[in-house]
This record gives sequence, C-alpha cells and structure tokens, in this order.
Amino acid sequence: MRLKLTLTIAFVSLTSALFAQSTYKQAIGARVSPASSYDVFAASYKVFAVGNGAFEFNLGIGGDRYHHHEHRYRSTAVSASAAYQHHFDIKPVPGLKWFVGGGVTILHTSSKFDDYKGVSVGLFPTGGADYKFPKIPLNVSADWRPTFLVARTDQYGRFIGDGFGVSARYTF
Repeated sequence: MRLKLTLTIAFVSLTSALFAQSTYKQAIGARVSPASSYDVFAASYKVFAVGNGAFEFNLGIGGDRYHHHEHRYRSTAVSASAAYQHHFDIKPVPGLKWFVGGGVTILHTSSKFDDYKGVSVGLFPTGGADYKFPKIPLNVSADWRPTFLVARTDQYGRFIGDGFGVSARYTF
C-alpha cells in the first residue's frame, strides 16, 4: 500500500513539474516565411510533449518564378515539416523563451518542366524566440530554419538559407 501511494505521489509530482514549465500546452495557427520558395505560408501546430520540449508541425505552400528559353514560368510547392524544439526561459520577461532544435521537411514541387518538379527531402536546425501573451490565448514566435536538402529536384540547391519565419497561434 505504501509503495502504491509513493508511486502515485511521485507520478503526479513528476507530471505536474513537466507540464508546468510551459505557459501553454498546445497552439494552432500559421507560419509565414516570405523569402522561402517552398513554404511561404504554412498551417502550424505546436505541442509541448515533455517539460520544455515541443514538437512543431507545418503544412506549407509556396512557389518560385523562373525563366526557361525566354519564357517566364512558375512552380508550386507543397511541403510538410516536423521539428523538435527545446525551450529555455528568458527570465526578465514571463512567457518569453528562446529555443533550439531540428527537424525534417518533405516537399513536392510541380512545374511544366522536369527539372523543376519532383520530391525533395531536407534536414534543418532551428532556433528562435517564442512568446505567450499572459492575458490572451495568443503565442507568437520568430525562427530560422536553414535547410540542407539530402534529396532534391534541380530547382533547389543543396542549401536553402532563407528559412526565416514568424508564427501566430491560438493557444489552448
């Protein structure tokens, strides 16, 4: 009986400590990355799994303009990404955190030309800042995701360094 009580108290204490470190548990909204060619706009979902560790999932759309034999064309890209982020408090400001982590992205590009269509896969480190407003259910963040493509179409180089983005999410 003592063992059950001790384990129950330990479990409740651990669970409370793990989830008490974030000012929100989940958030859903949008991420905008205007300079990016493959995820200019993305739906964003973020969930804190354990303590200060969160997973962020994005479904994005983007595109690029290019020239081919003196004609202008456009390619369209659809992407999905998942990232792990570990958050650290910035003490003077409640609700403000910085984070580092990494993730993977998969994108499909469509175009009139074979060189510009197909599937690409990339890995990225990520870092940024995250703020949860104290009196309203809103979270905003800014991040950088320089992406290294391990499989790619000819449209993309091996490195995409323009992955700066900002997000706004409803928290719950």
